[in-house]
Amino acid sequence: MKPRVILSISVVSLGLLIAAVPQNTTHPYKLTADQLLEEVKGRQQYFSPDELADMLVNKDPSIQLIDVRSADEFEKFSLPGAINIPLTDLLSDQYSDVLNQDVKMNIFYSNGTVDANQAWLITRQLGFENNFVLEGGLNHWVETIMNPEKPAATNPNEELARYDFRLAAGSALGGGGAVNAAIVATGDQGGAPKPIVKKPAKKKASGGC
Repeated sequence: MKPRVILSISVVSLGLLIAAVPQNTTHPYKLTADQLLEEVKGRQQYFSPDELADMLVNKDPSIQLIDVRSADEFEKFSLPGAINIPLTDLLSDQYSDVLNQDVKMNIFYSNGTVDANQAWLITRQLGFENNFVLEGGLNHWVETIMNPEKPAATNPNEELARYDFRLAAGSALGGGGAVNAAIVATGDQGGAPKPIVKKPAKKKASGGC
């Protein structure tokens, strides 16, 4: 499927979600649908598996992983240091201080990206900053970091270096084919120097007060 088609489907899906989110009188929405759409089109919410792996291996204190799956799924498997805030409980007041802050970068994840994107969309519409989404979710994480595919020896050095980095990161983070295969099955349809990873800048509110 062409990238433009994928982007169009994502934009339409998130647009429908914007319209479906019920009115919230406790936390008034601060961003308009147009402002959210601009962020979606720019893919500003995504945090790549390579970026996350690098930060986890280096025990970077600036990130907080938030698993938005059910408590049962979270108990079976979760990323290192993650906390569980099920999507259905996202607007609970007990999580307000975690989601609405400007100290750590929250990275939402689910098996795919659907639920994590919904969590991001809701928190952005409320004007919360520093919330992101793990690109591709756990399924993509397993494919790229925990079980990376070895490139051909004739591939560019950059590809070989990326593979070496992913192999080392996956090993450091407890890679294992049997467990990882089970994670993928529950998807929510959705030597060489390591590659340079770039941390996303802190977000600024797009509008509202």
